[in-house]
Amino acid sequence: MTQTHAYGTASASQPLGPLSIERRQPGPHDVKIDILFCGVCHSDLHTARNEWQNTLYPSVPGHEIVGTVVAVGDKVTKFKPGDTVGVGCMVDSCQHCASCADGEEQYCENGFTGTYNGRGKENTWGGYSENVVVDEKFVLHIGHKPEQLAAVAPLLCAGITTYSPLRHWNVGPGKKVGIVGLGGLGHMGVKLAHAMGAHVVLFTTSPGKQEDAKRLGADEVVVSKDPAQMASHAASFDFILSTVAASHNLDPFLALLKRDGTLCLVGAPEHPHPSPTVFNLILKRRQLAGSLIGGIRETQEMLDFCARHGIVSDIEMIAMKDINTAYERMLKGDVKYRFVIDMATLKQGAKAA
Repeated sequence: MTQTHAYGTASASQPLGPLSIERRQPGPHDVKIDILFCGVCHSDLHTARNEWQNTLYPSVPGHEIVGTVVAVGDKVTKFKPGDTVGVGCMVDSCQHCASCADGEEQYCENGFTGTYNGRGKENTWGGYSENVVVDEKFVLHIGHKPEQLAAVAPLLCAGITTYSPLRHWNVGPGKKVGIVGLGGLGHMGVKLAHAMGAHVVLFTTSPGKQEDAKRLGADEVVVSKDPAQMASHAASFDFILSTVAASHNLDPFLALLKRDGTLCLVGAPEHPHPSPTVFNLILKRRQLAGSLIGGIRETQEMLDFCARHGIVSDIEMIAMKDINTAYERMLKGDVKYRFVIDMATLKQGAKAA
């Protein structure tokens, strides 16, 4: 085991601060990665503050990791020192259930091991740290340009969370697709659906987001609080992806779906959505569905797709010491559209200390 500088918290009531954690030495199949950038996901905040009532402490969040390989085990075949790589929301799964066999490790029937707050043999610590050691099966190649790497980090969660359902429901040319919400997830949904060739409509409660939505790739913007604007799109959508993480009425969006259309939820609200009207589903054989991140194979596919199309997240770079302020701003929606930590600031702080 080696001591590693990190940033985390020992309890829900404490702010994040410097910690020393232990990382294992690389085993035969392991890749050791020096972390360059780590995105900040709302799940990080939920976990640090134990809002899901399942946090293992000490907690070191971070599952949108981009870094450089510095060492590999003697049986590693896919990576070598110097490679630019990513690590997303998972670092292990059972590898023998039906979902794992299908390359859908996020649905592992025995539970995947999260990059942080893992539920395996021991707690896992995430990307708010100098380095991480990960089995090569859960490490991803990154083909973006060096100057894009900070903005690649959020693709490891926000990117795959939106890409996976768009691919699963065959979004592409000739399809009319709605994206609900223009936050960290929603702005990626707009970019990806546009790149896939769909006609993209952004739904927002904020009229002032129209210009930004169109810059990101939306063909139309609908203010969802306006009944007339909503009614003008009745029964016309093939697919709607809701990225909103607040409890809200789903019926107005179900009514916008064609026959056999699907409303897919990826936002996880603190309180359940009100139950939708059954007739909104049965009269046109509409579907209400959900989706969780993506498997490793699909995450690699997403990264390659984004590299080919020049897609990255819109980010605001922060220093590690500013993470607590970033959490408060995130709660207010004061970020366009994802915070990313420059992990050199953690190393500089550690050296200064």
